[in-house]
Amino acid sequence: MKRLWSRLGVRVASVGLLVSGLAGGVYLGQDRDDDAPQAQQQVASTQVVDQAQQQAEQEEQLRLLKVREATHAADRAHRAAAEQVAAAKAASEVKSAASKAWKAETKAIADKKAEEAKKKAEETGGEVEFTGDIPASCDEFSGSRATGCALMIEAGFKIEQFSCLNKLWKKESGWNYKATNPSSGAYGIPQSLPGSKMASAGSDWKTNPATQIKWGLGYIEGRYDTPCGAWSHSQSVGWY
Repeated sequence: MKRLWSRLGVRVASVGLLVSGLAGGVYLGQDRDDDAPQAQQQVASTQVVDQAQQQAEQEEQLRLLKVREATHAADRAHRAAAEQVAAAKAASEVKSAASKAWKAETKAIADKKAEEAKKKAEETGGEVEFTGDIPASCDEFSGSRATGCALMIEAGFKIEQFSCLNKLWKKESGWNYKATNPSSGAYGIPQSLPGSKMASAGSDWKTNPATQIKWGLGYIEGRYDTPCGAWSHSQSVGWY
């Protein structure tokens, strides 16, 4: 009888232990099931942070790339502008040098012609021929008048002033470079008094109409501003 009860006690105890073990396993399974969502949330949060960091790094790299491209573009534009300025300056210098050379050569040719004409006139005792250019606006005139028209424009007066200059010196000397006033001694086209005043314009004042005209234009500008001013004064008082 005692053995029977002993066996029953062992079996009851075994069943109790089995039930306790099953209960504990259920509880452990429930705990593990409760922890799973938290772990998944932590993993998801970590992934979101990593993705945001990667996106931020990519955006920063893209920004730096754009900055570098903009800097390179600005440098290229600056170099291109500098090259254009340098090219324009070089072209301007070449043009200026060519212009100076042309003017110097033209002046040298004109001076040579004038010197040859002066020498010829001195040798023959005749009039010194004008070797300068006669503008188209003066084509209707000839001789000393054409010379006077050209030199007047060269001096800065407008072509309209020549009608007054023409009448003034026609009255004074008839545009004759050898005209001499027997009573006063005035000489030349502008009737300089004395004639030697015209030496300030050139030593060939006695035989060169151009020298006389240059002096006469300077005299008119200094006293009357323009040939028409001198002609108006001459009409009022009879002289200028």
